[in-house]
Amino acid sequence: MAKFFYVALFLLPLFVFAQTKDPQTKGNIAAGKEKKVQLTEPAKNDTIATIDMYKIITLQHDTTYVDTSLTIQKEYKFNYLRKDNFGLLPFANEGQTFNTLDYSYNKTTAYPGFGFAGKHFNYLEVDDIKYYNVATPMTDLYFKTVMEQGQMIDAFITLNTSERLNFSIGYRGLRSLGKYVNQLSSNGNFKFMTSYNTSNERYFLKAHFTGQDLTNGENGGIVNLEDFEGGDSEFDNRARLDVYFLDATSILKGNRYFIDHHFRINANKSANNLYVDHQFNYENKFFEYTQPTIVTSITTPAQGTIRMSRFGSSYRSSNINDKTRYNRMYNKVGATYENSTLGQFQFFIEDFRYNYFYNRIIIESPTYTIGNLLSDKFNLVGGQYTYQKNNWNGRFLFSSSISEQKMFTLDANLSYKFDEKNNIHFQYQNLSKVPDHIYNLFQSSYIDYNWANNFENEKINSLNVNANTQWANASLQVSNLKNHLYFFNESTSQDTLTIKPAQYSKAINYLSLKVSKEFKFRKWALDNTVLYQKVAQDDDIINVPQLVTRNTLYYSTHVFKKAMFLQTGVTFSYFSKYYANDYNPVIGDFYIQTKREIGGFPTFDFFVNAKIRNTRVYLKAEHFNSGFMDKNYYSAPNYPYRDFIVRFGLVWNFFS
Repeated sequence: MAKFFYVALFLLPLFVFAQTKDPQTKGNIAAGKEKKVQLTEPAKNDTIATIDMYKIITLQHDTTYVDTSLTIQKEYKFNYLRKDNFGLLPFANEGQTFNTLDYSYNKTTAYPGFGFAGKHFNYLEVDDIKYYNVATPMTDLYFKTVMEQGQMIDAFITLNTSERLNFSIGYRGLRSLGKYVNQLSSNGNFKFMTSYNTSNERYFLKAHFTGQDLTNGENGGIVNLEDFEGGDSEFDNRARLDVYFLDATSILKGNRYFIDHHFRINANKSANNLYVDHQFNYENKFFEYTQPTIVTSITTPAQGTIRMSRFGSSYRSSNINDKTRYNRMYNKVGATYENSTLGQFQFFIEDFRYNYFYNRIIIESPTYTIGNLLSDKFNLVGGQYTYQKNNWNGRFLFSSSISEQKMFTLDANLSYKFDEKNNIHFQYQNLSKVPDHIYNLFQSSYIDYNWANNFENEKINSLNVNANTQWANASLQVSNLKNHLYFFNESTSQDTLTIKPAQYSKAINYLSLKVSKEFKFRKWALDNTVLYQKVAQDDDIINVPQLVTRNTLYYSTHVFKKAMFLQTGVTFSYFSKYYANDYNPVIGDFYIQTKREIGGFPTFDFFVNAKIRNTRVYLKAEHFNSGFMDKNYYSAPNYPYRDFIVRFGLVWNFFS
């Protein structure tokens, strides 16, 4: 992965030295920057690039523009994921997993997934990749300090060789040692994208490649919670807290090759058009868990030396190395009829095939054998109707399996735009989802972490309503789940975890309501986001906090004769107590538990952000109230939340 980073660094100066002009943006105007900079007199026919000439395009053809402004939303997105992570609770070190506070954050498809969901928060999926069309080369540089011994960078370059051909390359790298023992994060995400269309606009292509590796030291959490909560200054150095594993590591690594293209059959675009569509996606991954030392030795004044095996008995006495491999190939071929009045009608065939495998077979008894392979293929037929005219925008999709393994998707989206400030969006989903592979097959050197199952499809019905208005933004989700899959701990010992998959046959009903509103008075503003959740179920399977809130009071102004735009303020975050899921590194995922609640602790962050030309500078004192509050803050039952830390970073855009 490092070689991709060095290539990016080599190419970067070629573009940086030439990039001198600033495109005129609404954000620049808001920040008091209205001048256009150029080194030489423009030729008579030269034009200066405007911000609408720097386009960001999704796979679904939604288009936005590069934004260099400094807003409170940019503050929320200045993090490891580079998106607003409201509803996610980060672990103590940058680059680790997240606990999910907002259940509606989970997005699902009917296709089976690899599993190991706790390792995928920073894994770039197909819909995370954006495509570009820019008037001049554009560079985006992101830098942020981490907890200890490391840094995070995200370097990105995009350029058009012509109006019709774009190339983009990016690398996100992270290394952070962390404050606790065996908590190192070393992650890399490389991406290369291209988009192309012919001069007569008959053929359009989007393609990308991603190479990603996410490595984490896995300490299993702290052993004695009393040492963390007791207030003994000896343990202010978090490296002195005993953890379960000193040398365990998990790695998720994967490559993806993706192409989406379509060709218009009729030579000239008219009121009636016919297209041929094709999408190809090939991906290979593996998840590896290694643990050289199996038995943990803990010495305490009261009990002396305690020896324990956190995950129970093992086939090996040392050097555990569990590796799960996976590859998948997806093809979608379709034909689309487009009418300028009626919209688009698409009919398609999908072919999906996968291999999920290990390099051994486990014979637990003469009558019970755990195999090493899940391999299957799905063939589906479906259709999609898309309508976009005036203020209406709709997309309705249905697909169903015609192969032995049954699955289907019904996805209906409808939105209406009242005016520039008010719109509403409806979505209904009905899925018959094939179980993720890890639930049906898993192998480990730990004896109790081996299983082979044949679970039924999960049934998911969900209604979402999103309203963005001049008064407030609100989103409502109502979901009904059947045959829900989850992990649980069947061990009764406090020091041993025996995680197993299970399927809940009863219905689970989930409701969430999220409301956002910003109040402004002169140069002051109060930005609020509040989430309410309720789950109706006979047993505690889906556990979420009832209340999650984030409130930011901030001040904005121009300084130094409007050469700098400044924002400073305080963010308050809180979620109510609940039985949070706990993390297990062997399966790279979370499991339910009902023994220990977390939450009920407030966090305050103080920030000072500034914008100078096209550079945004961020300085934040995170969780500054931790020094005078009870030490009862956790990300998961055995994993403490972050302590007070001051961090610095910037985002720098260059335009040629």
